[in-house]
This record gives sequence, structure tokens and C-alpha cells, in this order.
Amino acid sequence: MTPKQLSEHEIHDVLRNERRTRLLEHLHRERDTVSLRELSEHIAMLETGETPPPRRVRESVYNSCHQSHLPKLHRMGIVDYEPNRKLVRLGDTWTQVSPYMNPSTESAIMWPVYSLLIGSVGMVVIALSSLGVAFFATVPILGWVGLFLVVSIASALYQEYAPKWGETVGS
Repeated sequence: MTPKQLSEHEIHDVLRNERRTRLLEHLHRERDTVSLRELSEHIAMLETGETPPPRRVRESVYNSCHQSHLPKLHRMGIVDYEPNRKLVRLGDTWTQVSPYMNPSTESAIMWPVYSLLIGSVGMVVIALSSLGVAFFATVPILGWVGLFLVVSIASALYQEYAPKWGETVGS
């Protein structure tokens, strides 16, 4: 079955709630089925900065996730939620939402900056080669052009076809 196509408005509506965003970030990091208890404990810890978080906050998070956030995300296909077993995992339409979220890891690649850097370095190297500057002049200009073209194409293919932020390999 093909996942429902979410509109940009629906995605922004989901992500404007900080608790839902934290919920999705945690599920993404875990990349597995998570219990509602573990999820609410983690979100309560983030909200209070305390470990363990106060019981009243844990209960508040648990109840709002169980009664409101998870059913909404489940209806949209963003998560798969089993309310009887209190288990949750990312759903089929998560891949539509993930590009709208800020990656939470420091190692995340910022593709526009990366592409700008490759293009800028390529232009400088080609200019140095055309001016006859020592090392750069040893490779013909077309060699440099070809090298940076291959790097740019390989980067674009990787960006398009490698697992996107939020997807797991094989999903």
C-alpha cells in the first residue's frame, strides 16, 4: 500500500508542536520500536532537564502522547502506534516529514553548503591551473573540470539515493 501523501501544511502542523517534534526525533535516533513509557520518560527529561524527571511531568507527557499526539501521528501514517501494547515506531510517511526537521546530529551534512564549497574550490583550482600556478598547472584544465564534475555528480547521486535523514536502510 502506498503511503498517504502529506501536504506541506500538514507537515508543518505536526512539527509546530515541540512535544511531537521531540517524540519523532527520539524515534528516529532509536530506529526501533519504543515503549510509550520510555518515550514519555525521555521527553519529560528533555522538558525539565532533570533525571529522572518529576513524576507529574512524566505522567503529563505520557497522557498527552497516548491521548493526542500518537493517535494524530498514527492517523497520518507518520508513526505506527499500538495503543493496547503502548508501542510506537516510525511509520511509512515519516520520510515525507524528515526533510522538514533539523538534523539533530553534528555530523549531518548541509548539502547546499557542501555544494557551494565543491563549486568554489573547483573554480579556484581551475583558475590557478589556467594561470599556470605550479602544482595546479601540472594537470590540464579539462582534467580539473572532469574531476570536479564527477565529484558534483557523485554528491548529487548520493544526496538523492542514499538513505535520507530519518529513513532506515531497507525501508
